[in-house]
Amino acid sequence: MAQRRIDLVLDSVKRLLRIGATANLLNLLQKQHPADLAQLFSELSDRDREAAFSILADRNGRLAMEAVSELGPEAGASLLGTRSAEDIARLAQEVPSDDAAALIDYLPEDLSTAVLDLMRPKESGVVENLLEYDEQTAGRIMNPNVFALSEDITVGEAISELQGSRDVEMVFYLYVVDERRHLVGVVSLRRLLLVSPETPLKRIMTSELISARVDTDQEEVARQVASYNLLAIPVVDPENKLVGIITVDDVIDVIKDEATEDILRLAGVSGDERVFSTPLDSLRLRFPWLAINLGTAFLAASVVALFERTISQLTILAVFMPIVAGMGGNAATQTLTVIVRGIALGELTWSNARKALFKEVIVGVGNGLATGIIAALVVWLFRGEPIIGALLGVAMVFNLFVAATAGTLIPLGLQAIKIDPALASTVFITTFTDVAGFASFLGLASLYLRLSGKVV
Repeated sequence: MAQRRIDLVLDSVKRLLRIGATANLLNLLQKQHPADLAQLFSELSDRDREAAFSILADRNGRLAMEAVSELGPEAGASLLGTRSAEDIARLAQEVPSDDAAALIDYLPEDLSTAVLDLMRPKESGVVENLLEYDEQTAGRIMNPNVFALSEDITVGEAISELQGSRDVEMVFYLYVVDERRHLVGVVSLRRLLLVSPETPLKRIMTSELISARVDTDQEEVARQVASYNLLAIPVVDPENKLVGIITVDDVIDVIKDEATEDILRLAGVSGDERVFSTPLDSLRLRFPWLAINLGTAFLAASVVALFERTISQLTILAVFMPIVAGMGGNAATQTLTVIVRGIALGELTWSNARKALFKEVIVGVGNGLATGIIAALVVWLFRGEPIIGALLGVAMVFNLFVAATAGTLIPLGLQAIKIDPALASTVFITTFTDVAGFASFLGLASLYLRLSGKVV
């Protein structure tokens, strides 16, 4: 139903743009939620997107920028990049500093510098400070405008301060600091309302709290928020001074981005590529991994070349070779997906790897036996080749064992040497299963020919 409504709005936007009904278009856009506007912008052509955004940005800059933030920093910066530095500086001040920093970081360097120079000193200073932190860290995605109070004030004073705050990030928790702004505790809003107004905050605060350092990886931050069911997490510097806050809406974006990146990398595609990336960019990002795959394919082909005489004597082997390699590759992909997810969620480490390996080997051998028996029966019944069917079945058991072992150990090994397992595992595992599959099937066939008295 929601998608149908968006489709109807999209058709109306296109029609109003076509007839030049600016006032009606502005009225329609201003009635939409920022997330729906982001979807509308993403489905419009480049020309219509820029026209609709310009109409909205000139009259309702805050809503326009909220929609741009929902688009994501790369797409949002691409949309902003068509405007002047003065316009971008004006619009960037309509969104929280962390969103502004993410957008400005994706602008061309000369344009981003000009935008920062044109922003109000306070806002530009905050954005520049955020940009000093490494990408994909807590410091880069935090909002520095965090509500915190001294541990010495009373509950009644805290409530008054909270009621008077208008320009801070959403307040889920009340953070408590000492005189040097060290984070010393946290008080839930429910707790704040249930005690006497004369009670000092330090008497009701919880001193054992979860926080993230500015250099903590954003994926680890997301894991903490999910594990401890937090609505927000405070960010501290190396001296434990409170410098910002990351709210659950930002964490959801991180989880979405990290999941998307892992899925793309498992397919050998860079996380920087998008659906509407230019053909040249997509070619540049995809070709290196295809080149590596080509090299590993030649390695598998060289294994087949070792058994040319065997294949020439039993040409039927060539028919079933792709089955062994394909089943091994599919089984390895299943194992790899589970293992990479376990690593990403922090469930799997070297300390419990033996248990995971044992389980995957059992699954691999079990699937190998089941599929191997089915394949052997099919070859026997439909091709009248029981021996070839048996060789195929045994080779499949061995190759699925290799797939399970490689699918578990390779990503763990890559993780240990600080290489993203989602990015590099597929290439190595495909090589292992292809080589093992061809070598086992053709090797068993060669052994059969020798034992049967035929010359190989």
